[in-house]
Amino acid sequence: MKPFTTLDATACPLGLTNVDTDQLIPARFMQTPRSKGYGQFLFHDLRRDGDGQLRDDFPLNDPRYATCGIVVARKNFGCGSSREAGVYVLVDQGITCVIAPSFGDIFAANSIKNGLLPAVLSEADIEMLLNEPSVVEGRGIRVDLERQQIVAGNRVFDFAIRADWKKQLLNGWDDVDMTRSYAAQIKAFNAADSQTRPWAQPAKQD
Repeated sequence: MKPFTTLDATACPLGLTNVDTDQLIPARFMQTPRSKGYGQFLFHDLRRDGDGQLRDDFPLNDPRYATCGIVVARKNFGCGSSREAGVYVLVDQGITCVIAPSFGDIFAANSIKNGLLPAVLSEADIEMLLNEPSVVEGRGIRVDLERQQIVAGNRVFDFAIRADWKKQLLNGWDDVDMTRSYAAQIKAFNAADSQTRPWAQPAKQD
């Protein structure tokens, strides 16, 4: 997984509340092999009208945000079912950061495993960011994971993220890599444990 340090990209002011994983990618498209790219299905049923034509009033259809790498939304983003495809569809579209006041728990955990940053801002800061000219006009913003800051125009917002998730993203680690990073501590524990609890150690085979 590629390390996430800073991201300079256009941010789409989506502004929706309670975006669920079925809205992110309707279930019927999950029969498609991911090798064909899930990005084409992102918000499929919200982006299109009854005739299948792109709606002019949906933010992601606006040319200013056509190549956005960031989405700004309201609370409870990624709620609903546990499908990891809800993250795949964003990443395959080139979106590697979602900024919102809160996220569905499973969606947020799946995001970390796929290199997508779920940055948590207060609801008040989200409203300011949604109306920030650099966002609205598609001029781009910066997300700095090390500093946990979002720089948009002349404004700086501090976002929250779990410390262990931050470490994983900064290093590009999956869960196994994260465990391996504690190899020295694990070895030391095992050595000490074998002295204090020798009866708990596996019996040696002759």
